[in-house]
Amino acid sequence: MKLVAGNSNRPLAHAIAAYLKTPLTQCIVRRFADMEIFVEVQENVRGEDIFVIQSTSYPANDNLMELLILIDALRRASARRITAVIPYFGYARQDRKTMPRTPISAKLVANLITHAGVDRVLTVDLHAGQIQGFFDIPTDNLYAAPVMVRDIRSRFTNGNITVVSPDVGGVVRARGLASRIDAPLAIIDKRRDRPGESEVMNVIGNVAGRDCIMIDDIIDSGGTLCNAAAALAERGAKSVVAYITHGVLSGGAVAKIMASKIEKLLITDTIVPTEAVRVAANIEVLSLAGLIGEAILRTSGEKSVSTLFFE
Repeated sequence: MKLVAGNSNRPLAHAIAAYLKTPLTQCIVRRFADMEIFVEVQENVRGEDIFVIQSTSYPANDNLMELLILIDALRRASARRITAVIPYFGYARQDRKTMPRTPISAKLVANLITHAGVDRVLTVDLHAGQIQGFFDIPTDNLYAAPVMVRDIRSRFTNGNITVVSPDVGGVVRARGLASRIDAPLAIIDKRRDRPGESEVMNVIGNVAGRDCIMIDDIIDSGGTLCNAAAALAERGAKSVVAYITHGVLSGGAVAKIMASKIEKLLITDTIVPTEAVRVAANIEVLSLAGLIGEAILRTSGEKSVSTLFFE
């Protein structure tokens, strides 16, 4: 087994390598003057089981192209099997036609990765589960929930918890977390007038005097989450904490979070945290290196990965 890392999230790649006690394979990923990407693998990988660790986060197109070129280099170097480990799968929010004459970009990206030459894909908390079906190769969608549950149990010991879905689309995810920690469920009913903006309409469920835990897969502009936190506070929530897998946090999202009713935002390291995230007083990063590392180990050893979902 060999680990190859792109440039999108080197800290996570090093943490996974440390968990597996396996050094990262030496390779050069650089750009020509016109920003064309060049890759050179500097170790023999013939006949090896290769895991390429690369999130397709900002800048999404550069990191996606880097992943494709890494895969092509490894395939031409006669790697036995190539697994693309994509902690954050960019373009996942474009998983369907929302209006006429629009693309399904998640399917296009899945095709690109498949035709580049990977044998399987390993990712974390896809925005929509059906994206697994966009790949014509085996695809494992890991869940960050086990890591979040451990943190919740260590942080909240009074049992006064309500799990909140910040929108109707996230109810299944929130219900799953609620069942894991044996807590009631509440739902935020919102109306979105324009992309990137949301208006909270109603809170379904009792949140008065409760420690509210919001759960979602992606936080981008932060508007939905901040509005939801304000609605919970207005209805008497004792505290509001949010657990989000992918901290995109674009634009002024960090400033919004710091000024919001969210007591603590916990994101994972599927996307490398920016300096603004690192210094924010109410944002904390949970590492998924152990979860992803264990999934890599089991994949390489042809063992069950699904058992990780229930730990």
